[in-house]
Amino acid sequence: MFKDLFKNLTILHKFLSSNKGHIIFKKYSIYFLSFSIFFIVYMFVVTQLNTYNKLKQDNLRSLLNSNEFNNVKNYVIKNLKSPYREYQHIVKNNDTIEKILVSYNIVNEDIKNIVSEIRKKKLSNIYSKTLINIVTKEENKKNRVIRIDYPINEITTIEIKRDKDKFNVKENILRLIKKEVVISNSIKKSLYSSAIEAGIEPNVIVEFANIFGFEVDFQRDIRKGDRFEIYYERYLDEDSVIRKSGKIIYASMFVNDKEISLYNFNYKNRSGYYDVNGKSVIKTLMKTPINGARLSSGFGMRKHPILGFNRLHKGTDFAARSGTPIMASGSGYVIKARWCGGGGNCIKIKHNSTYQTIYAHMKGFAKGIKEGKKVRQGQIIGYVGSTGMSTGPHLHYEVVKNGKKINSQKLKLPTGKGLNKEDRNKFEVERIKIDVKLANLRK
Repeated sequence: MFKDLFKNLTILHKFLSSNKGHIIFKKYSIYFLSFSIFFIVYMFVVTQLNTYNKLKQDNLRSLLNSNEFNNVKNYVIKNLKSPYREYQHIVKNNDTIEKILVSYNIVNEDIKNIVSEIRKKKLSNIYSKTLINIVTKEENKKNRVIRIDYPINEITTIEIKRDKDKFNVKENILRLIKKEVVISNSIKKSLYSSAIEAGIEPNVIVEFANIFGFEVDFQRDIRKGDRFEIYYERYLDEDSVIRKSGKIIYASMFVNDKEISLYNFNYKNRSGYYDVNGKSVIKTLMKTPINGARLSSGFGMRKHPILGFNRLHKGTDFAARSGTPIMASGSGYVIKARWCGGGGNCIKIKHNSTYQTIYAHMKGFAKGIKEGKKVRQGQIIGYVGSTGMSTGPHLHYEVVKNGKKINSQKLKLPTGKGLNKEDRNKFEVERIKIDVKLANLRK
């Protein structure tokens, strides 16, 4: 191997020593030298440009941060001050359009005209925590309204625009797309938390609980592992954002080792919920007149927490936070709504010739609730308190049957009313349609 290498080197030396080899070596040496000079010049130029740009940036930064520049900037802004201003007002409790405009120094003439226009069209209602956008123009140290817009519900925005000395009021209604969805989940801690986890809107959860309020006691019947399913309508905008929810078409629960399925059906122009046998879910009384409460004391003999001796506890106590809403467990007439001594603020409702219910220790009554007033099932009649002989906030609830107080938790109410033959046939058709849609949506 070394002999071959030595031989090749000898041949290369002879070639370079010849006239031809000498010319080629000289030629490529010139090329290499030229390239080296060009590369050195290029690197020098690039370095100088980078240094120059950095110097320019440092000088500009120094200028922008200088007091002289800030003084000039403030002077220009001050002299170019626009008369137009835009405000974003978050509505507070007891706010009105008139009150808000006064707070922004709007001229009285504009306020009167705007209030008059929105009252004519019955669009003056505004709701707490919503955002109102107001654009004004300053004239003689007073503000003139150029434009106002505010929402009145999930899909409707009111737009008020100036047209010379008048105002045009327009309703902008968002175009929505209806979508039917089926969502199910198993219960881990509570129905509410499991439904939120599954992506169900809070108002749908409340409606679901109201539908099953006659069948299920959500504080005592629910167990870990119970399941629920809701088939309902959603309304989405063009960006697929959920703007509102529609009716619940179907709802089911597996609870107390049995499955309860309820279907929405229109009967005599009224929407209601019926089981698979076509019987209405509505009964005379709900199982519990309060949501989110804990049963703290049942019906029966007990030691009175204040008096200290044993006596019959003729009702059921539900412990809950002060201010928790209390519902009428059935429709009827308020025959008592006043102070009841040891019962504190109490309400008594007569539902029919058989049943009456009593609600005691209330913090206060709901607006409009008074003796002689007709109330509907599920309507809020008051709020949890600790008035009268009470050791803490709770609802004392009694059911009176034929003049005798009974245990509300063991009350066996008759099943809901069934449909007549003609309407039952219509219901069966609707139920089959819902079941087919359910099967497809589950896939």
